[in-house]
Amino acid sequence: MICYNCGCRLSEHNFCTGCGVDVSLYKRIMFTSNRFYNDGLEKASVRDLSGAIVSLRQSLKLNKNHIDARNLLGLVYFEMGEVVSALSEWVISKNLRPKKNIADDYIDMVQNNQSRLDTINQTIKKYNQALQYCYQDSEDLAVIQLKKVLSYNPKYVCAHQLLALLYIQTEEWEKAYRELQKCCQIDANNTITLRYMKEVEHMLSPEEGTKNAPKKRGSSEKIVRYQSGNETIIQPLNVKEHRGVSSLLNLGLGVIIGVAIACFLILPGRIQSAKADINKDLRAVSEQSDAKTATIDELEQKVQKLTDEKALLSEELASYQGTDGTLQATDGLMMAVSAYMKAPDDIKAIADYLEALDEEGEEAEEHKTDAFTSLYDSLVATVGPKLEEYYYNIGYSSFRSEDYDTAIPNLERAYRYNNTNGDALFYLGESYFYTEDYDTAKKIFAQVIDDYPGTRKASSSETHLAEINNAG
Repeated sequence: MICYNCGCRLSEHNFCTGCGVDVSLYKRIMFTSNRFYNDGLEKASVRDLSGAIVSLRQSLKLNKNHIDARNLLGLVYFEMGEVVSALSEWVISKNLRPKKNIADDYIDMVQNNQSRLDTINQTIKKYNQALQYCYQDSEDLAVIQLKKVLSYNPKYVCAHQLLALLYIQTEEWEKAYRELQKCCQIDANNTITLRYMKEVEHMLSPEEGTKNAPKKRGSSEKIVRYQSGNETIIQPLNVKEHRGVSSLLNLGLGVIIGVAIACFLILPGRIQSAKADINKDLRAVSEQSDAKTATIDELEQKVQKLTDEKALLSEELASYQGTDGTLQATDGLMMAVSAYMKAPDDIKAIADYLEALDEEGEEAEEHKTDAFTSLYDSLVATVGPKLEEYYYNIGYSSFRSEDYDTAIPNLERAYRYNNTNGDALFYLGESYFYTEDYDTAKKIFAQVIDDYPGTRKASSSETHLAEINNAG
C-alpha cells in the first residue's frame, strides 16, 4: 500500500514512515475497498453478476484506482452483454495504468475485430429500435427486433428481460418463463429477473382456490386437475364400484359371443378362400420359375464380367493415384469446398483440408490444373480473412503462452493469407528470435522495418536486430 501524500510504501504503523502523515483512516478505506472487491469476485464466480456489480462499484467508490476491481467490473458487464459499459471501464483502467494492464488485451479483443464491432453496433441499434417500438405500443415489432438482438448477442440480459416482459404483457407465460430461465443462467440473482419469474410462476401454477372447499358427507368424488395453457382443467371421476363390475361383465360376454360367431360362421369361409388364393399363387410361381432360371444364369454371367472389369479398373485407378497427385489434390480441394458449403463458419474444418493440400508440397503442385488453381484461389479469396483471423488468434495465443513451436506455423499461415497483417509478421519474427533462429528473425525484422516504418513494431524490430548483431 502506497502513502497518498508522499508515495512511500506504508508499514504496519498508522503513520507514514516517510512523511509522518496519519494514514489510519486511509488504510481502513483501502481495506474496505479490497473487501468489497473480494466480495464482488466471489459473487461473480457463482454468476451473481448483479450482486458483483454492486460490490465492485462500492469498491471503486472507496478507491477509484483499484485496477483489478475496474477490470473485473468490465468483465462482468461484458458477460451480461453490456459491451459499451465494459469498454468504458477498461478504457478508464488503461488510462490509470498505461503499462502492464490486462485491460489492453480486453480492448484489443473487441476493437481489433471489425466483425465484432459491427455486431455490437447492430445490437445497440436494434435494441434501441425495440425500445422505440415499445413506446409506440408495437409489441410484435419489438419482439422481432429483440430476437435479432439476441441472435447477435445471446448474453444480453436486458434484451432477455424486455422480451420476457413483452411475453408477459401478451400472456405468453411459457415463452416468458424460458426467457427468464436464460437470464438466470447468465445472472443468477438479478432482482428484475426474479421479480418477473415470481409473477410468471404464479400464473403457470394451478389454482388452488378449491383445495379447502367442504366436501359433502358420504361423498367419494375424486378429481384430476392439470394446467393447459392459461386454463386449469378439472376432470371429475364419478365412476362407482358397481358400475365398474357390471361394465367388465358386459365386456366379457361380448368377447365370448364375438369369438363364437367368428369360429362357427366366418372362419371356415375365410380358410377356404385363403387356400384357393394360395393354390393360384403357386401355379403362377411354377410357370415363372423356368423363365427366371434362364434369366438368372444370364445375369450371373454379366455380373462375373462386370466384376472382372471392376477389378481391372481398380488396379488402373490405384496405379494412377500412386504416380500422379492430381486426383488426391482435387479430392482434398473438393472436401474443403464441401466443408465451406455445408458450414461457412466452420473455419477449423476448412483450414484442416487446406493444410493437407499444402503438405503435399511441390510434387503435387506439378499436377494441379488451371481449373484446380482457379477454384483454390476463389476459395482462399472467400475465406481468406477468416482463415487469417483463425490462424492469428491461435498463433498469438501460443506466442503469449511461450509455445513458439506452435506459434510459428500459425503466424506464418496468418501472414500468408493477409500479407498486410503486420502484427502477425512481427510476432513471427519474435517467435524465431526467442527460439534462437536469428537468421530468420533478422530477415523478418528487416521486413517489418521496411514495411511499417515509424511504428512501435519497427522500433522493437530495430532493438532486436541490435541485440542479434551485438550477440554475434
